[in-house]
Amino acid sequence: MGISPKAFADIEARLAGRSRKASAGNTDNGNVSHGHQVILGIDPSLRGTGWGVIRMTRGIPAALGFGLVKNHPKLERSRCLAEIARTIRDVIREHSPTLCCVEGLFFAQNLKTALIMGEARGASLVAAAEAGLEVCEMAPRKAKLAIVGFGGAQKKAVSKMVQRMLNLETEPGPDEADALALALAFAQSQGRSHLSSLKRL
Repeated sequence: MGISPKAFADIEARLAGRSRKASAGNTDNGNVSHGHQVILGIDPSLRGTGWGVIRMTRGIPAALGFGLVKNHPKLERSRCLAEIARTIRDVIREHSPTLCCVEGLFFAQNLKTALIMGEARGASLVAAAEAGLEVCEMAPRKAKLAIVGFGGAQKKAVSKMVQRMLNLETEPGPDEADALALALAFAQSQGRSHLSSLKRL
């Protein structure tokens, strides 16, 4: 069956309109959205997962809460993972973040260590995803670079800088500080061109 030039032109116009609408509704191509005010940072580990939540108000960060999921060395791995997921769920319910920034996987010489770290990370990600949070990851060196100005900064330097940036009375522990640093680094990235390198998980 033939089609007239006018009908063909009408079809093209409709398709072009749909394309523009789809583009307007999804402009980030999987990139992380802008404008998050309450951000959850997670530094995953089987025995000591650090978490920290910050709120951005007119560009000024404030800590809403931070802590450590400390699991006993003799506790079974499955129970540790359950405790990590449960705690992160509780944190999300209490503080209502809209985005979770989790520490990216790093190179580990020990395969078993890498697998265990991946499990702890997975437990955290499941809790965040269940709550509908936007989730992204950031390399540890990138977070340190953003907060301290040096990608190879020691944990003590990160803790001190996080304490200063958030005006905390006491210095946070190393795992909590790393989690808060992730949240702060993401907050600093919002609206900048290099944010496009952060992808949703």
